[in-house]
Amino acid sequence: MRRILAVDDDKDILEIIQFILEDSGYQVDTLSDGRKVYEKISEQKPDLILMDIMLGTADGRDLCRNIKAEDGTHHIPIIMISASHNVGDVLRQDCAPDDFISKPFDINVLLNKIQKQLQLAAA
Repeated sequence: MRRILAVDDDKDILEIIQFILEDSGYQVDTLSDGRKVYEKISEQKPDLILMDIMLGTADGRDLCRNIKAEDGTHHIPIIMISASHNVGDVLRQDCAPDDFISKPFDINVLLNKIQKQLQLAAA
């Protein structure tokens, strides 16, 4: 079973994401504090990270940049999510997420993007 780490400071969004993904057969770990993301990655070894940009205590773009810069984690696909940022701006930044989803998101778009990134990572 594929494991996904969802990181968002909005606990309601995390609950929705967890429900959708678990209903689709994924194992889901959630985190509302971006400062603990490295610890959670080390413990849970996610196959994909779904991360909000605005985390309150941290900037998801900085976390993404650091995760992608580390030898042990650079292979993990990261899909950034945001209600306040433009997809083009996020994908052009040096944080280099693998994909982007705007909030509010369509469930099918979310699931398709996750499936695509997991397939690419496995290839």
